[in-house]
Amino acid sequence: MKELVVISGKGGTGKTSIVSSFAMFAGTSKNFKPVFVDCDVDAADLHLIFEPEILEKNDFYSGKTAVINKELCTNCNKCVELCRFNAIENNCINKMKCEGCSVCAKFCPEKAIALEENLAGEWYISQTRFGKFIHAKLGIAEENSGKLVTKIRNQARLTAQKENSNLIICDGSPGIGCPVIASISGANAVLIITEPTVSGLHDLERVYKLTQHFKIKSYVCINKFDINHEVSKQIEEFCISSKAKLLGKIPYDKDFTSAQISKKSITEYSNNNSSQELKTIWTTLEIILKGD
Repeated sequence: MKELVVISGKGGTGKTSIVSSFAMFAGTSKNFKPVFVDCDVDAADLHLIFEPEILEKNDFYSGKTAVINKELCTNCNKCVELCRFNAIENNCINKMKCEGCSVCAKFCPEKAIALEENLAGEWYISQTRFGKFIHAKLGIAEENSGKLVTKIRNQARLTAQKENSNLIICDGSPGIGCPVIASISGANAVLIITEPTVSGLHDLERVYKLTQHFKIKSYVCINKFDINHEVSKQIEEFCISSKAKLLGKIPYDKDFTSAQISKKSITEYSNNNSSQELKTIWTTLEIILKGD
């Protein structure tokens, strides 16, 4: 089983649009039977294009929140004095402020406070026109998204084994934090999507350094390369100096937006230059993945 993860150093580079195009190619490939995962659980949007039919819904618990048993509480306010997060007021816990540190529970003289597991989101197993799809929705202001990413990646592997699939394609998290590390660990290949801006180049350098730290084969794609030829050239020079293989350059194309509005990948929506470039990139990735 092979695993390809598409990531970016920042949000908004077109990562999800490119993954959806790969989904179309992989779904019709003679070489692979794919399973897909949206690891960008903080801002999941691949489902907007996939239009999944949810087959299974599961709760995701992460962290703990204090709960006061009002029958035992004597309003001594010891917990209020000790809570450094100001999460307790009028005999109630503010879940948005509670960090689950357990100080209040430990020092409550009446043992009226307990910590309960926090329902932080949901994760799903779905069917799409391209194949099985594992995705999730993290609750508002919830943390531990790296833990949720690990959960759905593990589920994707189990699903792939059950479906006799030989390829997992992940829409990874942007940036270089915990969710990204959870997205790429153990992958066969990583494709980094960047754009020709000063921040795009800077973030490419950071995320490429991260992938090299974990010794993962990494490749680069420049999206909207023609909006700034000078910075695109700088990105190409970075790839040469860093020995990062540049797989392709996709032009700026309004059809990406039109395709999303139509709930399609651009390769389903149009056979224009962008779609042809994506096909070329995918063909190269197929060769890479088959050879690993």
